[in-house]
Amino acid sequence: MNARPKMTRFWPPGESTRRPLAPRVAAPREPVDPARIGRRVVRRRAKGMDASAVAAALEDARFDARQASRHEDLADDLRGPAELAEWERLHQLLAEAAPGTVYDPDTDDVVQAELADAAAADAREADLREAQRIAGPRRRAPGAARARHPGADRAPAR
Repeated sequence: MNARPKMTRFWPPGESTRRPLAPRVAAPREPVDPARIGRRVVRRRAKGMDASAVAAALEDARFDARQASRHEDLADDLRGPAELAEWERLHQLLAEAAPGTVYDPDTDDVVQAELADAAAADAREADLREAQRIAGPRRRAPGAARARHPGADRAPAR
């Protein structure tokens, strides 16, 4: 008597009779900009800070910059100097504002200009992709090889 139960799952896990999913093509990504990332981090941290809190954060950023200057591997770092410059800009911005003013990126003219530039760049890129999609794949003209290489259609000289 064979009382052994039948397996209902495939072994090893992950193998099945289902067809594999179609490979996904990764969408092109924009290149990483460490300076932009540093500015965005500073703006997120500074949201809601008053002038004294920004001054304290500026001193911390200056200390970090001094410490980073002592390390060779951080010599070509772009994020640290960008963060320091952004803290200095925010400190200047709040020093010129009325007392008790807190930082809000939604009202910062520089941030709004950067967002508008990014939106315009995204729109240009979308228009370019749409134009490429409409144009379809490029096809080479039949005589293109001969036009680029004169004499390519002749027999080699002996």
